[in-house]
Parts: sequence; C-alpha cells; structure tokens
Amino acid sequence: MDDDKKTAGSCQCGAVRFEVSGPFESFFLCHCNRCRKDTGSAHAANLFSSTATIDWLAGQDAIRTYRMPNTLHQKSFCSQCGSAVPNVQMNGGLLVVPAGSLDDAVEIRPDAHICFASRAEWDNPGDVPTLDGLPGQTR
Repeated sequence: MDDDKKTAGSCQCGAVRFEVSGPFESFFLCHCNRCRKDTGSAHAANLFSSTATIDWLAGQDAIRTYRMPNTLHQKSFCSQCGSAVPNVQMNGGLLVVPAGSLDDAVEIRPDAHICFASRAEWDNPGDVPTLDGLPGQTR
C-alpha cells in the first residue's frame, strides 16, 4: 500500500465512518481467548500501523472502547450496532483496524495466525466443508 493511500471504512449501521491514510504494516489473525470473545468467532482479523493516521468522518461520539483491566487488550465498537471499529492503542499509538470494518479492499494478506495454540477446540478449518452461500441455498 502506498504511503498516501487512503482506505475507507465504517460500522454496519453507517453511524461511524472513517478513513485511514497510510500503509498497514501487518495483518494478523489472532486466536487468543480475548479476541475470540471480542468477535464471537474463531479469531480476530486486525490490521496494524504505527505510521498511518485515521480521520473520523462521522460518528466518533458513538464509539465506545472496552479496555481489559491490567492488560493492553482493548476493543472499540459502535454503540449503535456493536460493530468493531478502529482504535489507537494507548501504548505507542499503534493504530489497530478490524479488517471487517473496511469498505475498501485490503491490499495486504494476513501475515500469520497468532496465538494459534490458544484456538478453540472446534477451530480446525481442514475438517469442515466450505459453502459459497447459505446452507440449502441453490443457485
């Protein structure tokens, strides 16, 4: 991604809209218990940048942030629809952007599955069939 590249994003209801200016340096899929609780899924998918900036285009007042006590773990979300939105980590100003919050294409691929040893016991993608649509859906 170019240093002057702009990437748009929003929450599900559209109340929160933002634009990230600059490159993402890494993209991790985290399987730790905290990230699984944050997402309600197998893992979180977050992009990280120490140099990009974020411009809030709408809804910054709708953002809430939960910080796990005595840790560096935090999650920001839209108070109207609950969607994960970016946050700036207090330690070092690291911008963390949930990949699913982006409206534009992500130009980098995930670097790694992290905390994989902590994954849920049911998280074994090779054992589960894939479907291109919903179950029972025909095209």
